Amino acid sequence: MRILVTNDDGIHAPGLESCAAIARTFTDDVWVVAPEFDQSGVAHSLSLSDPLRLRQVEERRYAVKGTPTDCVIMAVRHLLIDNPPDLVLSGVNRGQNIAEDVSYSGTVAGAIEGTILGIPSIALSQAFGMRTRENPNFVTAETHAPRIIKMLLDEGIPPGIVMNVNFPDRLPEEITGIAATAQGKRDQRLMRIDERRDGRNNPYYWIAFERRIYETSPGTDLRALDEGRISVTPLRLDQTDEPWMTRLALLFDGK
Repeated sequence: MRILVTNDDGIHAPGLESCAAIARTFTDDVWVVAPEFDQSGVAHSLSLSDPLRLRQVEERRYAVKGTPTDCVIMAVRHLLIDNPPDLVLSGVNRGQNIAEDVSYSGTVAGAIEGTILGIPSIALSQAFGMRTRENPNFVTAETHAPRIIKMLLDEGIPPGIVMNVNFPDRLPEEITGIAATAQGKRDQRLMRIDERRDGRNNPYYWIAFERRIYETSPGTDLRALDEGRISVTPLRLDQTDEPWMTRLALLFDGK
């Protein structure tokens, strides 16, 4: 098996080392192609107006001056074009990628691009809390990810499906189980703009979130992490809403 590892936190991120270690539990043929700099929140963006710079860090390890999507394309369509990977692992992200995070996440986007290119792909993210913010429990992902990945590969990941796996902010022995989950939805009233002033009294702004407890829905990725379970969510590339499409077909019929 040949495994491609990427992320959005950058080539020097500790979680990338965890992801490579997870990959090496399956094979020695592990290639790391990751962004030169932190690309968190870039979603599924491509670098179309700027050239891509490729730097070899060491054997089978490269940095790309671009997005996670750029990295996967660079690996599959250039570095490994004659022998493409059998699996893409994206992560391990520093912080969870659940609910609306999926739309923003470069980590999930790396897995999406692998899926678009016809390669089974899994996004891996490690949640953290106030106490673990500076040192997330990547050991939890390292401990539990190999078994989950093997189960998914043995079952077979269907074409067009991206697997999004999130590990709760707990030590490995504190995990309470594994849950197949739906993508959750946060209370968007928690999002706000934080206005500040610089040394010259000019305003600048941060997108911020209030840390307020709210009820999570059963069966979602949000609830699973709250309960200390590993969340495994299948995401579809095809975002068509078929029931609404059917209604639109009736609406536009004969028009």
